[in-house]
Amino acid sequence: MNKLLRNFGAFLEKLDHYRDEALFLFIKPYWPEKASPNQLTYLRVAIGLLLFILLFFLGIENKILIVSLFCVGVLTDLFDGSVARGLNKTTEFGAMLDPVADRVLILPIAIYSLAEQQKWLLLILLLVELFGALVSIFHKSKESDIKANIFGKVKMVLLSLVFIAILVAWPKTPSLFFIDIIWISLIFSFLSIFMRIVELNNKGYIKNIMVTKKI
Repeated sequence: MNKLLRNFGAFLEKLDHYRDEALFLFIKPYWPEKASPNQLTYLRVAIGLLLFILLFFLGIENKILIVSLFCVGVLTDLFDGSVARGLNKTTEFGAMLDPVADRVLILPIAIYSLAEQQKWLLLILLLVELFGALVSIFHKSKESDIKANIFGKVKMVLLSLVFIAILVAWPKTPSLFFIDIIWISLIFSFLSIFMRIVELNNKGYIKNIMVTKKI
């Protein structure tokens, strides 16, 4: 099972590498030197918070505005990691901030579009994200250098695309196809969490915790 997942992960990593190579053609010669990858991540956090305020505090549901802001946030996720790798500006802080920014961007839209008719799906999505965040924090406490998890990347791509489609069709009820895509994204979330736990277990961190509790 672990070998199968590693092979699948390696295949996805290869696809992600090709994406990087394509973006490098633009990033390396044309990217502004003063624009750091972390600035893109900060922008994603700011957009996520702005979406939350617009939707839940100000009640602004202008489709063009919401879709445009969300799409800009998705683009920052597409570029920030590639910019960091292409310009050799990867940082430990940036790697830690990136998944936080992803959640800040996705969750307001998830709550907005799923709360009325897909309460159970929303609840499961929130719980999985919370558990994934806790696993990542624990992993970070044990390992100073954590690489982005390819299954987590795929999850983010799926959620980004499906929520763009849901927002464009809003206020129509999300189709079953879109809902199925969200369920599939949860599978990748579980795979991401599972691989983190396997890595921690292989390095003895989980065993050490269990031994410490017994003592």
